[in-house]
Amino acid sequence: MTIRTKESIWTKKCKSIKATKETIAFIKNLFSDRADLIPLHEPYFGGKEKIYLNECIESTFVSSVGPFVNQFEQQLAKYCGAKNAVAVVNGTAALHIGLEVLGVGNNDEVITQSLTFVATANAISYCGAKPVFIDVEKGSMGMSPSALRLFLETNGEKRENECYNKKTGNKISACLPMHTYGFAADIDQICEIARQWNIPVIEDAAEAIGSSFKEKSLGTFGDIGVFSFNGNKIITAGGGGALITNNTEYAERAKHLTTTAKTYHQYEFLHDQIGYNYRMPNLNAALLCAQLEGIEEILSNKRRLAEEYKNYFDSIGVPFRWESPNSIANFWLMCIETETKLDRDSFLKESNKQGIMTRPTWQLMHKLPMYKECIKDNQINAQYLAERIINLPSSYRTNA
Repeated sequence: MTIRTKESIWTKKCKSIKATKETIAFIKNLFSDRADLIPLHEPYFGGKEKIYLNECIESTFVSSVGPFVNQFEQQLAKYCGAKNAVAVVNGTAALHIGLEVLGVGNNDEVITQSLTFVATANAISYCGAKPVFIDVEKGSMGMSPSALRLFLETNGEKRENECYNKKTGNKISACLPMHTYGFAADIDQICEIARQWNIPVIEDAAEAIGSSFKEKSLGTFGDIGVFSFNGNKIITAGGGGALITNNTEYAERAKHLTTTAKTYHQYEFLHDQIGYNYRMPNLNAALLCAQLEGIEEILSNKRRLAEEYKNYFDSIGVPFRWESPNSIANFWLMCIETETKLDRDSFLKESNKQGIMTRPTWQLMHKLPMYKECIKDNQINAQYLAERIINLPSSYRTNA
């Protein structure tokens, strides 16, 4: 007797060569100006980038001192609705300094998520602390408030206005949720739960510039927010990162630490503690000033792409990831969700073979060798998403 198994819509569609060809042809048509390779997310320079770069070069101020650094910090803070911004060399450095500013230290625990880029966990380790991996929500792909609440109710204990893990005895010194692919986590609930337990929050908004929740920019809900301006982000300087905060003391401390902890003197080199050479060069900041000026056009262009993707994948019964209610996504990396890992792997293989860069999610942090012994919960949703999510080409289109 033959046993027939239920097949997903995706399997039925992709099992057909015709359907596979149709999907590949659809994506290639979206990016008809790309001849041989359609990248996952390439930068777009359509503003005053060259003008500002030339100004920077002619001034000779190309390192970490110069007017474009200050200008970008002011522009970024204004754009996000924050009081302060501190520009640094990359998003990982921003995470590291943000954690240090919040007082994270040796053997502390920092609650974060396993479904994230490795920089999130690495920055925790730079402080000598230990990541604690909490599951995500299927919908937002960001930290689950219910999983966070359960972990703290099971393991948390307040002592002298601070939170400790009563099972390990370690201080829980921060909560670090990440806004996955620019989609908003349920950040107001996360912050409320963390504050009930006296745990400061640092938002990993590395991928979320231009995204908002309840009409408020992501990165402004926690005590500190962090952005990345790597070469594959919405706006970029090739590298670069930043912290934003409404706490001026945090901002001043971050700026001091990222400038090798050098105290002001007209000519002496005086440093009052161990610091870091993390300040953003003026050259990078010049690029970012131009990029930030054009961000609304970039976001609009990418939203049009997201709408075309959604219409197509809805028509063939494949879920396309969309923003949650009360949020606006920047659609940094656009995603589809397959029904099985086999479906995912099949599509990844065929699309990349055809010159279309598609990618799975990152390896879950608790499965990496350096983090496999860290505390974690059941990770059911993270595992589900890691086996099914595919990132599609998401670049600004000059032909749109």
